[in-house]
Amino acid sequence: MTNSSAEPLDAPTGARGSTPSKESESYTHGHHESVLRSHRWRTAENSAGFLLPHLTEQAAVLDVGCGPGTVTVDLARHVPGGSVVGVDASEKVLTAAREHAADTEVSNVEFRRADAYHLPFEDDTFDVVYAHQVLQHLSNPVAALREMRRVAKPGAYVAVRESDYAAMTWYPDSHGLTEWNELYHEVTRAYGFEADAGRRLLSWVQEAGFPAETITPSAGVWSYSTPADRRWWGGLWAERCIESNFAVQAKESGLADDVALEQLAQDWLHWAEEPAGWFAVLHGEVLARA
Repeated sequence: MTNSSAEPLDAPTGARGSTPSKESESYTHGHHESVLRSHRWRTAENSAGFLLPHLTEQAAVLDVGCGPGTVTVDLARHVPGGSVVGVDASEKVLTAAREHAADTEVSNVEFRRADAYHLPFEDDTFDVVYAHQVLQHLSNPVAALREMRRVAKPGAYVAVRESDYAAMTWYPDSHGLTEWNELYHEVTRAYGFEADAGRRLLSWVQEAGFPAETITPSAGVWSYSTPADRRWWGGLWAERCIESNFAVQAKESGLADDVALEQLAQDWLHWAEEPAGWFAVLHGEVLARA
């Protein structure tokens, strides 16, 4: 697969864009502990609720970009007579996913290394193909959707869910969080990714060739408004601003320096202590049939 119709860019981790075959190297969040802590919070219920009513006990499921495997293992519990395969480009997170499956004693799940553009499966293999927060980190999301469709059986479900950074909202007003959101857009744009994937998801699925009559779009929300939730969410982003791959890319692309990133981290911590603090993440969702 190529980076749309253009010639592949020559900087897999550079601010001119990313080479699709090496995009795990330019994943904006990276795999810092603050990122994995967020990923481990995810469950089938809070991240795949729009898909769960359509699962059957015997389904063969593929989770593309499975991360540390919490959603993948949950999906396996929902298909006790079926099987689930999680794939990710990072061997580090696959090790964590295998450990999680072993700890929870879920046996109908396995994990393999793969990238979203070249899934190592035959055509028409799965009853369900699922991807959560993956397409926003790819330079060619439509190509990845076509690959997901390829490995799905005729009539199988392809379910995708993506956040939308411009649609994120918070209270009280914070100049620091506004600057963070603007910087996040600038960084992802420099690397050829789309931060506002949620609103584009329906158009990408249409462009990937799914029959229009099979496409069901929807939306979902995560909300962080209790004191514990605010401390958790604000703490995560404070760490990401100074220690994750987001910080590396912001500096590498010349969009921020250590001082600016440290200030953003402090702004996140300040927001997290607001008694009336509230934050919502809007997601676009699409359920389609191959």
